[in-house]
Amino acid sequence: MTTTRERRLDPESCYRAVTSRDRRFDGVFWTAVRTTGIYCRPSCAARTPAYGNVSFHPSAAAAQAAGYRACKRCLPDATPGSPDWDVAATVAGRAMRLIADGVVDREGVEGLAQRLGYTPRHLSRLLLAELGAGPLALARARRAQTARVLIETTDLGYADVAFAAGFASVRQFNDTVREVYAASPTQLRGRRGGRTGGGTVTMRLAVRTPFAGRALLDFLAYHLVPGVEVAGGGWYARTLDLPHGPGTVRLEMADEPQPGRTAFVTATFTLHDLRDTTAAVERARRLLDADCDPTAVAAHLGTDPVVGPLVRARPGLRVPGQVDGDETAVRTVVGQQVSVTGARTVTGRIVAEHGRPAVTDVPGLTHLFPDAATLAEVDPAGLPMPRARGRALVGLAAALASGDVVLDRGADRDDVRRRMLALPGIGPWTADYVAMRALAHPDVFLPTDIGVRNALRGLPHLPDRDDGAVARAIAGADAWRPWRSYALMHLWSTLMPPVAADRPEET
Repeated sequence: MTTTRERRLDPESCYRAVTSRDRRFDGVFWTAVRTTGIYCRPSCAARTPAYGNVSFHPSAAAAQAAGYRACKRCLPDATPGSPDWDVAATVAGRAMRLIADGVVDREGVEGLAQRLGYTPRHLSRLLLAELGAGPLALARARRAQTARVLIETTDLGYADVAFAAGFASVRQFNDTVREVYAASPTQLRGRRGGRTGGGTVTMRLAVRTPFAGRALLDFLAYHLVPGVEVAGGGWYARTLDLPHGPGTVRLEMADEPQPGRTAFVTATFTLHDLRDTTAAVERARRLLDADCDPTAVAAHLGTDPVVGPLVRARPGLRVPGQVDGDETAVRTVVGQQVSVTGARTVTGRIVAEHGRPAVTDVPGLTHLFPDAATLAEVDPAGLPMPRARGRALVGLAAALASGDVVLDRGADRDDVRRRMLALPGIGPWTADYVAMRALAHPDVFLPTDIGVRNALRGLPHLPDRDDGAVARAIAGADAWRPWRSYALMHLWSTLMPPVAADRPEET
């Protein structure tokens, strides 16, 4: 493991990226400067330090642990995460996703290790070797980043900021902020802030470019569930079932077609408990596929004769993620062999009958999606679907509720697929779709999907679009590895109707 990481962080290659200020490496490694005692993102606009004065670190936490403080010019911690975490799905990557969700803050290192199937000591060794810091240091770096954003973009009191960011005390918050940023919370805020307060937090979520925000919005709007999600021109909102209580998020999505920079999605969270800020932010970032490296995807798929024209026409297309893996799995089972419109209707009825009512300020958001334990107790005969599918849904919910199937981004993908396929009524299409959406698997293809076949038949750049041509295109999908999920989304995107402008979806 250490060999892979050290090879990827070859000093000479890293220094070339720093010299060219290449934004593609922001979030992949961090540059520490011995003469100034600060660490920066590779694209920092400051004068390039001499090669002999720099070292390179695989995480912000590693740079902090080495005694460096964050650059005030480039804000190196405000970057998307490494795309390698989703591609390789190593233990370190899975751990980082759980740490970002606040698992260490809520359950400690022991809880994190238990979720990943390791002892705390062994997990700490793995993370130190792969990321240069242990779980406590990584969680501390995440808390510091969240605190800085809240300080600079809200008028929350400092005590509220401290607990919203996951700190155990105000003193711990003050000490960490001073150490990481070489400034007090008051100095960080300065004259900025003052936009939000109470239980509402507005933040900008960093996303790599290019970013096809409108296409992502179209997909989410087309699949939205009444009562849980609404969308309008340029925005999407939904309810959130968070560790300490309910909440909502509204995301404003626009296209940013230019590569080599960082775009920002404005997210407004309304939370019952501000301690859920970290979890809410991470779940919104999952939904946005914010850590994707669209340049790498385009470089691989852009020359393909089937999907290449689609990739070039829609740069930065994302694979929509999820805010709750259990919800994604249940919705996938509901959608088996039915139209998207039919699945929305059926799921909306399930939400209305079994979901928990939620009081929100967003018209149309009325319920939390029913949890697995609730659905596991439902009589399959009472569900608005064929009896066999109802039994499959209840069986899946029981497996989720008992922990036999775990979809929290810390689970091993192969193990999840094996466990899902062992459940009655769960086939490869369902297991693979869940892997793509719930576990952020970048290399999923669904050859039997009717939408794929319809999309291929509708591609104007293919000389032949008969059944034989469709079969040949599907047979050649291995050439799209390791980005088949993105190729799949490009095909599906040709079928998505645009969301209605400035009007919430009918519920």
